[in-house]
Amino acid sequence: MPSSRLGKDGVQASITENKSGRKAMIVPIKPGAALAQVNGPVIETERLILRTWRGDDIAPNTAMLSDPGTARFITVDRKPVKDELIGWRNAAVMAGHWALHGFGMFVVEEKSSGRFAGRVGPWCPPGWPGFEVGWGIATEFRGRGYAVEAARAAIDWTFANLEVDRIIHCINPENAASQGVARRLGATIDGQTTLSGDVVDLWVTRREQWKA
Repeated sequence: MPSSRLGKDGVQASITENKSGRKAMIVPIKPGAALAQVNGPVIETERLILRTWRGDDIAPNTAMLSDPGTARFITVDRKPVKDELIGWRNAAVMAGHWALHGFGMFVVEEKSSGRFAGRVGPWCPPGWPGFEVGWGIATEFRGRGYAVEAARAAIDWTFANLEVDRIIHCINPENAASQGVARRLGATIDGQTTLSGDVVDLWVTRREQWKA
């Protein structure tokens, strides 16, 4: 359970207990110290806020990836994330994409509750088959249309800010839910490719069709 205590400089430090029972402390910041921050855009839709990553997104992102049905389609090895360090690395990669490229996957936050609901947005690591806008919504937030609402906002932002005319969505042929999202976005299948040893369909959203 999270707790806190005062550090030697009188600054509150956050202490969490991990699954092994060991306590991990987030090092407190000294008064007046200025640390680097990734200040990305904030997008508001009717029900959601799309924003960059914070430290308190690590745990709910890891929880989302621990679900076997979710991990099956969005983790590299298709296995649920059960290790705290692997979850931290995943969030660090998402946040690092912003730091390296100036854009990346947004955290999807539910406006009404302020809770982490998933992630959505641009993704283009080395060797990727194209410029992707992907999405992943936590199990407890599904069935509300959040994936479509968030993806529409992310695609709007991408076309408005980046010189890209073709956006892909890599979707496993067995992922019926994401196929439904892609159809509602107006995307169409344009072949297949292989990611991490798995065949995926390449759904495509084109600028000229999006703006029509």
